[in-house]
Parts: sequence; structure tokens; C-alpha cells
Amino acid sequence: MGADISKEPSIHQLRLFITLCEELHFGRAAARLFITQPALSQQIRELEKRLGMRVVERTSRTITLTEAGQALLPEARVAVSAIDRLRRVADAQLRRASRRLIVGTMGAEASMAHTRAVLGLLQDRHPGTTVQLVNLGFGDHMAALAQQEVDVFFLRPPVTDDIELHYLAAEPRVACLSTQHPLATLPQLTLTQLSGIPVVDMPAQVPRLWWDFWAVDPRPDGSRVHYGPVVTDMESLLHTVAAGEAMCFLPAAAREYFQRPGIRYLDVVDLAPSASALAWLQRRRSESTIQAIRQAAQEVTSRGFSAGGAPLSGGPADT
Repeated sequence: MGADISKEPSIHQLRLFITLCEELHFGRAAARLFITQPALSQQIRELEKRLGMRVVERTSRTITLTEAGQALLPEARVAVSAIDRLRRVADAQLRRASRRLIVGTMGAEASMAHTRAVLGLLQDRHPGTTVQLVNLGFGDHMAALAQQEVDVFFLRPPVTDDIELHYLAAEPRVACLSTQHPLATLPQLTLTQLSGIPVVDMPAQVPRLWWDFWAVDPRPDGSRVHYGPVVTDMESLLHTVAAGEAMCFLPAAAREYFQRPGIRYLDVVDLAPSASALAWLQRRRSESTIQAIRQAAQEVTSRGFSAGGAPLSGGPADT
């Protein structure tokens, strides 16, 4: 006889259990989950009934995990993570079958002329392909590719080894400083002049090789960067810089796309440029919709197209 499915914990219940374990408070956990506290309590009791054991000890003020709850928590996380991966892969396959492409962008990449050129050519060559654009924060862009939440991404390298690129354009990087900083009055800067000024930091999930490049860490003299507040998106980054809490380096296009009170952009004479690229997971390069946008990107750059910067001549590209 097979197992009685009615006695198995549901993935939904495991998600609730994980959140309760993180908060150790029914009210806070319920608020995070956008459900009522009685509904959460009822689901946890049902989970315990299905498992045949107590997973949390309740008192009037505190919640603690039982020994069984502590043992089950890592397994619950593994189970939920596996289901999430399965759902993402299934969604990616469904998009492939229906010729729907989810395209990730970050910052102003959706507005860049090279992005518009690639997407326009894709629609001309493959009118049956549906394109959905999503704009993500710093902490999400490479993770979204790895988890197949997006199919391709217009981004700024470097990237991790599981991601392939087609380079589209290059442009200088500039220093982004508060207008109140003494250096903001100068016409241009060097990296040496910027030594010691804190640089905004990224969330832990952001690959360090990416932010090391954008923070210029280490500096050419070998010194390491001192980091300031963690920011999650462009608006929080600009707010932090305008407040004088830290600085950052951005593509020169930020002058046009991210003009804000309290911000000044300055050329840095000894700072290497940045590149724009189309990115995809290496293992997905042969999928039809990804092949189609790769070919569009190749055709755009083969025409010598460049926007917001210089064309990339002789640089690495998808082949």
C-alpha cells in the first residue's frame, strides 16, 4: 500500500513552519506571510498532527523549537528549495514551448539604445516570440539567471562562470559623490584621491567578483576598500551617496539616467571602462528562444552598433 498522502505535510505548511522558525513569534511570522495569526497557528497545529509530533513549544510570550523541530527545520528547507527549483525549471520549459522570453534588466539597461536595438531586431526576426521585461535589484540579477526566473539578462559584467555573455558596448565609469564632499568641486579625479572614502556595499547574495570590480577593490596600489552601508537597488544607492555616507562608481550613462539632487558625477582619469552585455546560462544556450536573442545581439554588434559608449572591437563575445 502507498503512503497516506493526507498525512504528509504540505509544502505550504513547511513554508509557514520555516518562517515561524525564523521569527519565533506568531504575530511577526503571520505579518510576514500576510495571513492572520489564528490561521498560522491552525496550520502549524495541522503540521504537527500530520507529523505526529510537536515542532514548537508555545508560551504566552515566547516560542521555542522542540528537539524534533530543530531536527526537521533543515529538512524542511531542503524540501521547499527542491520544490521551488522544480517550479522554476517547469516554468522555464513552459516559456520555451510557448516562445515566451523573460528578459531581465537592472538600473537603466532597459533604456539603453543597444538593449532596444537587440529587442527590436528579435521581434522583427521572430514575431511569434513574446518578450516580458523585468527590472531587478542588485541582489537579484545573477541569482535570477541561475534560478531560471529570467531567461536572459542585459547587465554589466563581470559574471560567474556558469553565465555566458555577448558584449554589446563599452563606456567609461564615473565616480558618484555627494555634492557636499570636498572632491565634488574638482573637474576630474584619480583613484588615489578617492582612497579612504567608503564605498556602498552590496547584499551578501551578490557575487563578490562583481562588486569587487565596481568598487575597484583592491585599488591599483593594492589597498583594500572600506565599505559603507549596504544598498539593494539604484534608488537606495543614490540616497546613500547623496547623504554623504559613501560613494560609488557607475557607468557614465548614469549622468543622463540618474540625475538626482545632492549627487555629482566626476570623470576618473585612471579608471578602466565598463561593458554592457547580454547574458544567459551556459547550459541553456541552445534553447530556441535564447538562440534567437543571441543571434539578434550578434547581428546588432556585427553592424558596428554602439550606444552610450564605444563599440567593442576585439573584445570577448558569444560565438
